Amino acid sequence: MGLLVEGQWQDKWYDTEKSGGAFEREDARLRNWLTADGSAGPTGSGGFKAESGRYHLYVSYACPWAHRTLIFRQLKNLQDHISVSVVATDMLENGWTFDTENGSSGDDLFHSEFMYQIYTRNQSDYSGRVTVPVLWDKQQNCIVSNESSEIIRMFNTAFNELTGNALDFYPQTLRSDIDAVNERVYNTVNNGVYKAGFATSFDKYQEAFEQLFESLDWLEERLTRQRWLVADEHGVSHLTEADWRLFTTLIRFDAVYVGHFKCNQKRIADYPALSGYLRDLYQYPGVAGTVHIDHIKRHYYASHKTINPTGIVPIGPELDFSGSHKRQTLV
Repeated sequence: MGLLVEGQWQDKWYDTEKSGGAFEREDARLRNWLTADGSAGPTGSGGFKAESGRYHLYVSYACPWAHRTLIFRQLKNLQDHISVSVVATDMLENGWTFDTENGSSGDDLFHSEFMYQIYTRNQSDYSGRVTVPVLWDKQQNCIVSNESSEIIRMFNTAFNELTGNALDFYPQTLRSDIDAVNERVYNTVNNGVYKAGFATSFDKYQEAFEQLFESLDWLEERLTRQRWLVADEHGVSHLTEADWRLFTTLIRFDAVYVGHFKCNQKRIADYPALSGYLRDLYQYPGVAGTVHIDHIKRHYYASHKTINPTGIVPIGPELDFSGSHKRQTLV
């Protein structure tokens, strides 16, 4: 774990002393938008037109934020249009690496050794955390974005004319409701598990823990009544980006967050609606192939030495997402 300071790599864990023991995530800093015609998006510069073969995605199979982008690449049939490099499982003194003996595909573009070299290739004096996913423009030789929530929205619409895939996971009529669900889920669940796991004071851990399970109870109740998280004015629920953003946390929960991050009040397996919903999403065409539990467990338990100094990866739990979910009957 580390960061760049004016282009120089520094091996530094998160500084929780100045926040009273709370984990505070740094906002993504590189936020241009890839669009159908190359026009500028809500942030950053224009000039990033959707073109086949032009863009490259750097991901970790372990990272829930990167996982979102792999899912949308699959859902929107972008496999032949956007290439991918996968980093290694372990993230230690040099951060994310391209160690091919430790689960990485290697850096297909530049044959880099470390992920931070992609950031300094984009900006030689870059300062900030070195995170995945990263969407790279091969034509302009620069980073388009390192914000996962925005990359999935780019993938959702920018390539529609090229692929003919009109599936819309962020429809205009449901956006306010999707945004409201996303806000709570991000703060208390997606990032909430990290707030609990990386807290260095009991009160900050307890606060994150309680908010996490309040939200899981809220989600359980909501998903007992409807198949997906967001419903229209007629009460019919629709599969949206809100579901996929939650999925990448739920799929890691029982394998990692229960034990490693001390989020152990309940497992997802103990929630009937949430566990069925998780299987429902996992079984959506193409999604299972984006899930790599071996990478997930190895990364968390081996990389976070402040939490698990021995680096021992647990053998269990046994997980099976292929069973019946019986959620088709829900509206």
